[in-house]
Amino acid sequence: MTKSELIDKLAVRFPQLASGDVDFSANVMLDAMAASLVGGDRIEIRGFGSFSINHRPPRIGRNPKTGEKVDVPAKAVPHFKAGKELRERVDCVN
Repeated sequence: MTKSELIDKLAVRFPQLASGDVDFSANVMLDAMAASLVGGDRIEIRGFGSFSINHRPPRIGRNPKTGEKVDVPAKAVPHFKAGKELRERVDCVN
C-alpha cells in the first residue's frame, strides 16, 4: 500500500473529512514520526510495531564492478520491528 492509497482508504472510511484534511493529517503524522526518529527517539505503536534507529559502523566495502576497496562511512538507518499482534495477524493469512 502506498501513502496515496492509505489516504484514499481513510477518505472513504471517514466521509465527513475532506480528502485534503486526510492528506494533511497523514503528512503531519509521518513528519512527526520522522522528526522523532531524527531526534533519536523510539516510536512504539501498540499492536503494530516499533520504529528505532540502528547505527552501522564504518567499514571497508568493495566495488562489485572493479573489486576496488571502498570506505563506507558510518550511518544511522531506520529499523522496524513488528509487534506481536501484527505478526499473529499476518501469520493467520497462510
